[in-house]
Amino acid sequence: MDDRGGSFVAVRRISQGLERGNACHTTSAEVVAGSAAWLGRGLSCVCVQRRESDARPSFDLTPSQEECLLRLQNRIDVAYDSLNPEHQEALKALWKVAFPEEQLRGLISEQWKEMGWQGKDPSTDFRGGGFISLENLLYFARNFPKSFQDLLRKQEGDRAIWEYPFAVAGVNITFMLIQMLDLEALKPRNLVGATFLKFLAENESAFDLLYCITFKLMDNQWLAMRASYMDFNAVIKATRRQLEEELLQEDITRLEDLPSYNLLGR
Repeated sequence: MDDRGGSFVAVRRISQGLERGNACHTTSAEVVAGSAAWLGRGLSCVCVQRRESDARPSFDLTPSQEECLLRLQNRIDVAYDSLNPEHQEALKALWKVAFPEEQLRGLISEQWKEMGWQGKDPSTDFRGGGFISLENLLYFARNFPKSFQDLLRKQEGDRAIWEYPFAVAGVNITFMLIQMLDLEALKPRNLVGATFLKFLAENESAFDLLYCITFKLMDNQWLAMRASYMDFNAVIKATRRQLEEELLQEDITRLEDLPSYNLLGR
């Protein structure tokens, strides 16, 4: 806890090691603690709050769906490594697409706060989200640059005095989707997760695309609820409910059919 008010804790559940592949892993939890100066009490990693259920059904998968799920799970399991050159280059690339007019002075720099990281070293925030949360942000920036910039710079709508920090919110969205879709299970144990795997089998970038849709939907909910940073958990929950409803609509055959997809602008 620091003198600016409290701390936050993000917990990532690392599981399914024994059954996912031939390698033997034990179930564990990764806990990350850090300053709440950027988050506030309202942005306390709602994404990791689990809905406990001991009797959830599982859904059978096709071989293609199993293969796509395994590849996505392998991405989810990759921790961000600040010493990995590939990860360093990805982080530099994120800065370049976010602020092309501003030269980055270093991987550890006060400049990162402009993007909505908690401090001058983004790697401390990625410990809770893994490398995939960086990949999600990069995919968003490269494929929907207008929407990415609109959210980064808070260019749309009547904004709150205390806004959510863009980058940390993005890490929370990655976690929320992993939880909502039950992606760390051997097989999906909810209908939303099973439905998503049908999209994933058709489009290997489905998780990244859904991330972009979700980020834009979250901001739309934020504005509709006239939220401030203390309301972030409520906004994330409302976003999740809306997304679940849309994914289960009978006429949705691809992610581009989701009503919220229309919020995205390239």
